[in-house]
Formats: sequence, structure tokens, C-alpha cells
Amino acid sequence: MNWPYPRWVAHRGAGKLAPENTLAAFRLGAAHGYRMFECDVKLSADDVPFLMHDATLDRTTNGHGTGGDKPWSELSLLDAGGWHSRAFAGEPLASFESIARYCLRNGHLLNIEIKPTPGTAGRTGKVVAQRAAELWANAHTPPLLTSFEPDALAAAREAAPDLPRGLLLDAMHPNWLDIAQQLGCVAIVCNHALWDAPTVARVQAAGLRTLSYTVNDEWAAERLTALGTDGIITDRVDLFSPTA
Repeated sequence: MNWPYPRWVAHRGAGKLAPENTLAAFRLGAAHGYRMFECDVKLSADDVPFLMHDATLDRTTNGHGTGGDKPWSELSLLDAGGWHSRAFAGEPLASFESIARYCLRNGHLLNIEIKPTPGTAGRTGKVVAQRAAELWANAHTPPLLTSFEPDALAAAREAAPDLPRGLLLDAMHPNWLDIAQQLGCVAIVCNHALWDAPTVARVQAAGLRTLSYTVNDEWAAERLTALGTDGIITDRVDLFSPTA
């Protein structure tokens, strides 16, 4: 596919400058000039996709327990901003639909990390991909679906085969490139420290793009640029210009 995405991607909306995976974070990232964002999406107990990284609610909300065990009617009432700072107290959890509509109406692009609650990879991949396909049906540029979970990507491919996919890696486990190709992925997205010249060349020779997370230091960004990688996901929306 022609690569329609910018080089710089804001991690979880605005990195650490705002409560991650909230609409407030997306707005702050956009205020810093970013036009593509990464976020984590999982399912509530009643299959409503919503934004959250952790399986449990405790770190980033005033709730407790596993988010995927609770209905959206309960999750939507939680405070997802007060843990970060008083300025964001009362910021709600973001539904996937609200973030999608914000991005679509403002011309922003999205990297959707499918982040299943343990044991729900297939279901989460299917529902998130189906909803993304519906929301972006008339959009010029589709979202990029990524996941560490091959089962989630396989379900996403079956549900919405036309949406591009990327395999996330935190280690170069055996057959990682074969797995990505079998899943019809267009990109490998891995810990930035894993990239070296031979690995970049191998991936690009296979026709896939090379993206990196989470790049928060200038030396790391310079190294990845010198290697010829294709995309950088960062928390430091205040340090890196997305037009660089």
C-alpha cells in the first residue's frame, strides 16, 4: 500500500503531558501540531470499545478491578484525569467512538492498538476492527490497526480485511516476520532499541514499514532517522516537531 501516515505519532494522545488515552490528551497533542495519534482500545463487558492501556482500572482512573469486567455505563462515570493532575480532574474515559469522531472531524489520523483484556484477543480484534471499518467507511485515510496479539490481528483481518495492520513487538521472537506476513501486515512496530541496519533492511525488503515506540530522546530519534525507519511514536510532543 502507499504509506499515507506521517513520520511522527503522538503516543496515547499527548504522551505524559495529559492523562493518557483521553480526549483531553488528543486535544493537547493536536495543539502541539500532531496530526496522528496512537491509542489503546479494549472492550467493556458489554462490548463497547473504549480507550485504556492497562487491564485494570487502578492506575489511570478512580475505579478498581478489571475494566473489561464492567459495563460501559459504569466505566463512563469514572474519573480518568485526576490521577494525572488537578487540572484534568473529572476527565472521563474516552469511548472509541468519541475519539474516532474527534479525529475524523479534525482530519487527524489514528493508530489503534488493539489491547485486549487477557483472554479476549479474538473478540476484541473483531469488534474493534468492525467498528473502525464502520466509522472510517467514507474517510480518505483508514486507521492503522496494531497489536502484540496475533490472534487479535487475525480476527481484525477477518472482520475488516481492508484496514491496514501492523504487528507490535517487544522482542524479536522466532518467526516474527513470517507471522506478520501471514497476517497480511503492512508494518512492524517495535521497541526502538530493537532496530538495527540489518533488521530494518530485512523488513523493508519484505515490503513492510518500520515504526518505533516509544521514542523520547533526541539521540534515539536521530539513530532511527539514520537507519531509515518510517515512523516514530513519542510521548515528547513538547520536544519533537511533527513536521521534522
